[in-house]
Amino acid sequence: MSKILIIEDNQDVRENTAEILELENYVVITAENGKIGIQKALEHIPDIIICDIMMPEIDGYGVYDALTNNTITASIPFIFLTAKSGQADIRKGMNLGVDDYLIKPFEEEDLLGAIACRIKKKKFLEKEYSKSIHGFNEFLNEASTYLNLEDLSKNRSIKKYKNKENIFTEGSAAHQLYFIQSGNVKTYRTTESGKEFVIALYGPGDFIGQLSLLASAGTYAETASVLEDAEVLAIPKHDFTQLLYGNKEVSNKFFGMISNNIIELQEQLVDMAFATVRQRTAKVLLELDKKGMMKDENHTGISIPRDDFAGLIGTATETAIRMLTEFKNEGLIGVETNRRLVLLNKNKLKQVAKNH
Repeated sequence: MSKILIIEDNQDVRENTAEILELENYVVITAENGKIGIQKALEHIPDIIICDIMMPEIDGYGVYDALTNNTITASIPFIFLTAKSGQADIRKGMNLGVDDYLIKPFEEEDLLGAIACRIKKKKFLEKEYSKSIHGFNEFLNEASTYLNLEDLSKNRSIKKYKNKENIFTEGSAAHQLYFIQSGNVKTYRTTESGKEFVIALYGPGDFIGQLSLLASAGTYAETASVLEDAEVLAIPKHDFTQLLYGNKEVSNKFFGMISNNIIELQEQLVDMAFATVRQRTAKVLLELDKKGMMKDENHTGISIPRDDFAGLIGTATETAIRMLTEFKNEGLIGVETNRRLVLLNKNKLKQVAKNH
């Protein structure tokens, strides 16, 4: 049952608004001024705050400022109540980031409609979606329903790719974002000498191609090649643009879903600059294990070409092979006849990754 805080100095308005909401089975908390309102917001952590602007003690703007600067209450949807109808007053509230605005006297249906809309959006933003085709499609469908993005593509099919097949190539037109349902994919750039420089390896639940869609060039900055038979969902650039720019709430949620790969890439670049080869090797092995690419009781692992592994740690192939041999001799990893790597001592690898 949703909890709503009403901060309003006019007793009649406060009590009438509370009665309307209680009849709709909302839990209602009331406060007669801004100072008490802030205290009750921190005490009860409501799902929505409805707040008058012109009040004694602390006005509505002061309440909003205090609560949005507190990490506990910052994300609570905020609706302003005011007797003013001037555009400047409304604009000020919207510029601050207030979710909605109701002008007194308001109709009951307007009040209930505004609250229902904010609760839907709050639930949408708080919901965690699984890193699977089902989870991503659920996110797209709910984004369309709750936020009226009705022109998102309805037909999203999965395409199967064979080992060594390219999903997209460096320099080709960037028209789609890709979500990996199963299998493993590497992205690489080709040097002037024709050598592949591996940027990253991706597995189920990862997105690829997002940076290229954001770039002004309009082309893919690298090639995505399948390492192990993969099932991949393609999201048209139009949908990507709608999700990223069409609505603030959707944008924040969507960017959070696709940004993990970007963060990992940034961390990888920092490691290239400051970590030792031994540290980088340990970190890459642990990251591959996290993605299910190393053999253990739950995964069969994949055979990673040593050139690709060298690209991931930013060193020559000979150096990468030497580091893997050292780790094998120390009992940290095993190497099977099919070139699959097996982690034998994750705790020791974690220590190596942290030590300078």
